[in-house]
Amino acid sequence: MEKNLEFPALLRLIDERSTAFRAAVAAAPGLDVHVPTCPEWTLFDLVRHLGGGDRFWAAIVGAGPADGPPAEAVAARAALELPREREALLAWLAASTQLLLSALREAGPDAGCWAWWSGLQTPRSSGGVARHRVQESAVHTYDARLAAGAPQPLPTELALDGVEEFLFTVCAASSAWPHEPTAFDFHSAEGRSWRLTVDGDGARTTRIPAPTAGTGEAPDAAGASVHGTASELVLYLYDRIQAASLRVDGDAGLLDLLRAWEPEA
Repeated sequence: MEKNLEFPALLRLIDERSTAFRAAVAAAPGLDVHVPTCPEWTLFDLVRHLGGGDRFWAAIVGAGPADGPPAEAVAARAALELPREREALLAWLAASTQLLLSALREAGPDAGCWAWWSGLQTPRSSGGVARHRVQESAVHTYDARLAAGAPQPLPTELALDGVEEFLFTVCAASSAWPHEPTAFDFHSAEGRSWRLTVDGDGARTTRIPAPTAGTGEAPDAAGASVHGTASELVLYLYDRIQAASLRVDGDAGLLDLLRAWEPEA
C-alpha cells in the first residue's frame, strides 16, 4: 500500500512549486496577462491569491485550534497591498512562502488548527494544511505557466498525492447525496486508483486496486470511471481540463452531477 507523503516532503514540495510559480511569473510577458484557467484574473491577481493564501494559512497554523480563522488574518488578506514592480512582487511572494513554511515547521505536522474542510478524511491540522497547500501551489503554478504560454504537467509524485488529497479533502462530506447512490472511480496511468462513494451518508473515498488487463468489470462497478495520468486527474478535479480530455467509462453524466453538488462540510 502506498503511503502518504511525509511532512518534510510536503514542505519541500511547497517550496519547489512556489519557486516554479515565481519562475513562471518572471517569464511571463507582463503581470496583466490573462490567466485562461482563472477567467476573471490577470497574472497579478493570481500572485495576490497564492501569496495572500500563504500568509493567511501561516496565521491560521500559528493560531492553533480555533472555530474559525483569526479575524486579523481575514482582515489582513482583504487589505493586502502588493508592489506592482515585478522584482519587488517576486520578493514579496518568496517572503509569503517562507512565512508559511516557518509556521508549518514550528507547529509540526500534528498541531491542530482551523480549516474549512470537514475533517472527515483530512485532519484539521498543520499537516492537513501542508498537504493542501502543496496542491494549491502546484495547480496555480500550472495556471501561471499556461498564462506565460508554457504549460507543463504536474510532477508525478505530487500529482499522485494530489488526486487523493482532493478526494479526501474537498469531496468528503456527511450531508446526503441528493441522487441515487453511486460511486466514482479514478484510475491513474501510474497505477493508483481511488473510489469516491456517494449515498445518503455523504461522500467518502477509499483506495482500491488498480485495474489490470483482462480483469473485466467488477460486480460493484462504479457509475463512472475516469482514467488519465495523475496530472490529468488533478487538473480535471480542479476544473482546469474537461472530462473530454480523459477516458470516461460508464455514465459520464454522473460527473456533471458530482461537479454541481455543493454538500455542507
